Amino acid sequence: MITTRKTNKRQLILEEAAKLFKQKGFSGTSMRDLAGEVGIEAASMYNHIKSKDEILELICFRVSSTYISQLAEIEATEAPFVEKIKSLIRLHIRLMIEDGAAVSVANHDWKYLPEPALTEFKDARKQYEKGFAALIEQGIAAGEFQPVNVSVALFTILSAVRWVELWYRPGRELSAEELEANIVTMLLTGLEKK
Repeated sequence: MITTRKTNKRQLILEEAAKLFKQKGFSGTSMRDLAGEVGIEAASMYNHIKSKDEILELICFRVSSTYISQLAEIEATEAPFVEKIKSLIRLHIRLMIEDGAAVSVANHDWKYLPEPALTEFKDARKQYEKGFAALIEQGIAAGEFQPVNVSVALFTILSAVRWVELWYRPGRELSAEELEANIVTMLLTGLEKK
């Protein structure tokens, strides 16, 4: 019971930290700010978490692990490359909608990770980008995509889906599913060979 309570408090700390880091930035958020949001004394935070750096690491690596594991699952399917890319785009959008604060932190505040975590995180990002790019390259080779520069295609797609965190809010005139469909159509109609 105590372990569960401690785990729940730790999870609450991570969730509130992601929201505060998104709102105020990692460097603009103090442990005192976070304790106030969680509803405990600042000194009590250290019963659940070692440091603000540890919080950042946990958030960033949870997000990167999700992307990398989903990429591996998608790579292993027998689906056409266009469907694999659509699945990755949907993954990005879904994570932005379901866990937007954490994704925002992983996208913007990773540069504050201490070493060796910073290097590990950069390596994880490179691994993901390399895997995503390989799917685009294979799709071009298979004749499913236009013969475009792979880096341009990759970073156009990744940049395009990152803006979702800035404006999308549930309850707008667009459902999450409609948002996914519209973005996939916009991004892949120009890429998909007809």
